[in-house]
Amino acid sequence: MTEEKKYEIDVTVRTLYLPDQSDEEADRHVFAYTITIANNGTVASQLISRHWIIDNGDGTTQEVRGLGVVGEQPLLKPGDSFEYTSGTVISTSVGSMKGSYQMAAEDGYHFDVAIPEFILSAPRILH
Repeated sequence: MTEEKKYEIDVTVRTLYLPDQSDEEADRHVFAYTITIANNGTVASQLISRHWIIDNGDGTTQEVRGLGVVGEQPLLKPGDSFEYTSGTVISTSVGSMKGSYQMAAEDGYHFDVAIPEFILSAPRILH
């Protein structure tokens, strides 16, 4: 068994624009994102912290670091998944997010899991 397969965490993302919380005239665009983190490896691993890079689409970037996600530090046994929904506010109608989760495996190994870049886009902005 390779090290990669032991520590295989997959991340999928769905996004949603929230028009009722957004105000285009005030450059306030609110998005929800739902993330599923699946342990497809063979070792139980705990999500310890997160690191986000949020691009507002105008060249402005914000970094966010913190413990856990939505107040939790889930332990994912092999085959388990954890889903949560959170949100962000950006000043443009199109932006993106990417980042990483910092994980601690049950066997003491620490590793990062990349969160692939995903687009935040108000409806009818991108074709």
